[in-house]
Amino acid sequence: MIKTFRLSEIDCPVCAGKVQDAIAAIDGVKMARVDFLVLKLTIEADEEDFPKIMKKAAKAVRRVEPDCEIEEI
Repeated sequence: MIKTFRLSEIDCPVCAGKVQDAIAAIDGVKMARVDFLVLKLTIEADEEDFPKIMKKAAKAVRRVEPDCEIEEI
């Protein structure tokens, strides 16, 4: 399953890349992509894994960008 999320408060493309890498490293994530220009995050994972993945993703994002919020589209 693929889900798309809106990101806020990412300051630069380098930080967006760090967010993408951090989320891609989470167990169960098949693909993670951050589009800095539109501040969009796309994650592919098994549907039953999404709740735990999103908790870990939120923590990973805050380590890179403390003010960043993830909102499902």
